Amino acid sequence: MKRRVLRVLGACITGLAALALGSPMLAAPSVYPTGTTIYDPEQAQGGYTVLSILGTPAVIVIDMNGRVVKRWDGFNVSSGGPARVLPGGIAVGPTGTFPRHQESRAMIAQDFGGTQLWQYHQSEAIEIDGEQVMSGRQHHDWQLANFPAGYPSPGISPTLEGTRKLLLTHSSLTDDTIADIVLEDDRLIELSAGNEIIWEWRASQHVDELGFDVAARTAIRRLAQRDAFDWFHVNSATYLGPNRWFDAGDERFNPDNVIISSRQANVIAIIARDGSVVWRIGPDFSDSLAQQAIGQIIGQHHAHLIPIGLPGAGNLLVFDNGGSAGYGDPTAVSPNGNAVMQRPGSRVLEINPVTLEVVWSYANANFYSFNISSAQRLENGNTLITEGAPGRIFEVTSEGDIVWEYMNGPSEGYGGLNSIYRAYRIPYGWIPQLPVPEEVAIARPDPASFHVPGSVQ
Repeated sequence: MKRRVLRVLGACITGLAALALGSPMLAAPSVYPTGTTIYDPEQAQGGYTVLSILGTPAVIVIDMNGRVVKRWDGFNVSSGGPARVLPGGIAVGPTGTFPRHQESRAMIAQDFGGTQLWQYHQSEAIEIDGEQVMSGRQHHDWQLANFPAGYPSPGISPTLEGTRKLLLTHSSLTDDTIADIVLEDDRLIELSAGNEIIWEWRASQHVDELGFDVAARTAIRRLAQRDAFDWFHVNSATYLGPNRWFDAGDERFNPDNVIISSRQANVIAIIARDGSVVWRIGPDFSDSLAQQAIGQIIGQHHAHLIPIGLPGAGNLLVFDNGGSAGYGDPTAVSPNGNAVMQRPGSRVLEINPVTLEVVWSYANANFYSFNISSAQRLENGNTLITEGAPGRIFEVTSEGDIVWEYMNGPSEGYGGLNSIYRAYRIPYGWIPQLPVPEEVAIARPDPASFHVPGSVQ
């Protein structure tokens, strides 16, 4: 069944924090409600929510009422991206950091009690305090071959053992066809069950397949960032997984192919196992009538195909951040040709990847995260949205009704910011060591009468 295209543009708010923190036009208040602010147990998908909080060196799990029910220490989602929890109460994610680079030092897994089960740190040598040491250099994303989208779907029970692992990593190199400085290139590596690299892909080797025109290539050449130039900035990389398009004979959608999202360039692309780019939208969404109908995607995150067995299976789901991104001709606001596309508002888009039809979307006048963020399709047909920058997670029905909402409080680092890189809903049974929590409904508060004690009205 085709899902209804939805654009909720009213100014109705879903709580004081959503209004103040979610809008590109309003400043954040010094006081705002935290924890679960809305919960309708009859319409929401029950389960635990796994949080990857910027500045908090841990994997945090909350129940539907916002109680922290589990914490694994020793992780660094601020540098490496999302942590996930597998069946049996196993936490997997990044750890460590490489100063001045947005990347982790290693990937690790811990059991429920915190015992380390697995580690990988052998992608490339880096220099730390004058010494060469091996590092995973992982950033932003990773996947398991038996868990292609990284979140639950019917019939799967992902395991760490005996499966391939896909890591998004950095690699420092020079390529004067792109720029005259050292590049911080995006490199995909696939590991065997024994941690051997069995496949890799580098963005710099496929620059001619990524849709850049002369103006964009010129802008890339004139820029420099950090100790090396993060020219493409891939922020998600995901196996396609089993899907209806491949079952119908479309080889572009081979389940082992990888879909990537480049925030810097406004590009979403599918990479085949021979390294070629076999499907792409962006960077310029005026290139075709179908892309014009989508509208310009800017600075997007978490592009993936909805897993088989879930409503909308096979469609592309992506958090279109807005903000500013993309290369092109210099403008008054972008004199160096960087971040030439701009829009102060976010969208979540579900797109048929064959026809490029938008089959569902969510937007709101107060909905905006200029960076990070994600979207997860749930088994009941709802969508769990992480509005990352303001630290808000909410679950919406296909009609756009908010049936669960959570506001994160200040983190343990990053100056107390409350931003969440990504969040995932998992079944209660995936952490069997915990008792199934009581679920208590939380009525939607009316902001007009929502006051702190002692306030005079």
